[in-house]
This record gives sequence, structure tokens and C-alpha cells, in this order.
Amino acid sequence: MMPFDMRPDAVMQELMAYSQKLSHGVRNLMEVGEISTGVTPKTVVYQEDKLTLFRFNPSADKVQSKTPLLIVYALVNRPYMTDIQENRSTVKALMDAGQDVYLVDWGYPDRADRYLTLDDYINGYLDRCVDVICERHRIDKINILGICQGGTFSLCYSALHPDKVKNLVTMVTPVDFQTPDNMLSHWVQQIDIDLVVDTLGNVPGEMLNWTFLNLKPYQLMGQKYLGLLDTLDDPEALKNFLRMEKWIFDSPDQAGEAFRQFIKDFYQENKLLNGGLEIGEPVSLKGVTMPVLNVFAEQDHLVPPDASRAMRGRLGTKDYTELSFPGGHIGIYVSGKAQKTVPPAIGKWLDERD
Repeated sequence: MMPFDMRPDAVMQELMAYSQKLSHGVRNLMEVGEISTGVTPKTVVYQEDKLTLFRFNPSADKVQSKTPLLIVYALVNRPYMTDIQENRSTVKALMDAGQDVYLVDWGYPDRADRYLTLDDYINGYLDRCVDVICERHRIDKINILGICQGGTFSLCYSALHPDKVKNLVTMVTPVDFQTPDNMLSHWVQQIDIDLVVDTLGNVPGEMLNWTFLNLKPYQLMGQKYLGLLDTLDDPEALKNFLRMEKWIFDSPDQAGEAFRQFIKDFYQENKLLNGGLEIGEPVSLKGVTMPVLNVFAEQDHLVPPDASRAMRGRLGTKDYTELSFPGGHIGIYVSGKAQKTVPPAIGKWLDERD
């Protein structure tokens, strides 16, 4: 490490350079304009209550897979993370790999949705989206890509409706909700979720944000803002930073009853792994009989790799493949390395089974 130059002229030069950078940064902040998200053109094909089903407009010069792919994202964040900007878009990369991509946007629940259950989400909304896609393409089965909590939903859906799912891809998807390295799970074990839901009704997105940020408080609430000072004078880097911030704090409230069941059955009782889960009817991982590609991130602090790898040997299919990515929970969607490796690998795996 080079020693810090304490000469008065060197210190003054450093302060002037910092002041100039800060001045440029303030100007860039004032001129940054609207921060766009969800950049790939798409069309609404179905709507129900708060839910919207989108189809990303196929490119005429790309060979399309015979079987459309439905992305099922988590309830707790907005799905435009998969399409956050043109050079960091999992959706665009999947389309470049020849996939015909649909996306479920769960929307923003309000007080009218307090009593929605997991059965409503999985056997109701999600099942009707699958039916819409099958009818549009005149097919009996589709491919599903489930992400995080959406991957858990997709596993449950595939177990309950194996006749409608041709291939299943899960990304950063928990199956074992009680691995020793799962800090979020350790916290959730101590929560009186009945008291939370009975008191609040819907669970505020701001409360969940606070929880997620405090899993890595220095990195997620301090270090990144210190690092921002180094990019304030770069308009494009500043926009990228603000785009991520917009997504992080754009957290929908959670429908109370569905949240209650998810915390109790998955985190506190680990029923998906141990058995006893019911969503309309009993759910067993052995009911997942179609080919499965399980994609996980090696440095994931929200869904540790072992939480995802737990599905190995527990499914009802012999066609099970794992793909590990050397990054974190968010990097697997947006990093340059992920864009070059993960969506093409998913596309290749699906094409081999199409």
C-alpha cells in the first residue's frame, strides 16, 4: 500500500479533485432524468386482478423454440430485475438463445388481497396463465423458469400439474429452508407470524426491505454508497446505480394469508423438504416428473447453494441437471459473466429437450 501524501500541496490537490468530482456528480444527479426499467418490448396477453401476463415481442430474425417459456418471479420483488437494462437483461439473453418468453407480473397487492392464499396464487393465477399460453400456442405443456420464491412456487405447481409442464428450470430456488448457513431462515424462525399478519393484514414491503438489507448491513447500506462517490461523475454508471436502487426499494406489500402460509409451511416447518405441505392438495417433490435444470449462485446470501442443491435426489425425475454460477443472488441476473453463460446454457438445455 502506498503511503498517504500529507504534503499541504498534495492534500490541497486531492481536495480540489474531490470537489470537482462532487460538483460533476451533483450536476449528473440533477440531469439524470427518468430511470427506465424493463427495456425489452412486450405485450399484455392476459390480466386478472393485480396480475398481468406479458409476452416479450419475438424478434423476426431469431429462431423460436417450439415450446414457450414462462418466467415466474417472486412475490417480494418486481420482476423487471430480469430485464433491467439492455446490456444486462436475462430476458433478452434468453430470447437471443431462441426462447419465446412470457412473464408473470404479480402486481401490487392491496387490502382487497389480504386473504389471498398460496392456493389462489399457484392453482389459481399461475394455472390460468399457463392455460392462456397453452391456448395461444395450441399446445398441452409449456416450459417454466421459476426464480427465487417463484422457483419454489414453480416446483409446487409442477408437482400439482405435471401434465402442463414440459421442462422446469429453477434459479436461486430454495428447497431446504433450514440450512445452517441461511441467516434469513434463522431470523424467521423466531417470528410470531400470526401476530404480524393478524396485526398488519398485508405485510409492508418496506419491512421486508429492511430485513433483506440488514442481512448484509455494511455492504448493502454503507459500502455501496461510499463507492457511489467514485462513479458520480460518470452519467452512465450513475444511471446503472440508480436503476438498481429503484428495483431494491420497489417492493410490493405481501398478501397477508399467503405470506403467513409461506413463512409457516416453508421457513418454520420446512414442509417442502420434510413432507406435509398442502396447497389445495398435498404437494410432494416426487410429483415433479419432468426434466429439471437447477441453477444456483455460489455466493448467494439469500438462498445458500445447499438450500437449492437439496432438490437433488428428491424429485420424481431422473433427468436432473445442476448449473452453478460463481456469483451472488442478484449477480446471476445482471452481471456481464452471467449474461454470457447462464441464459445460453438454459436455452441449450431446453432446446435439447424440445
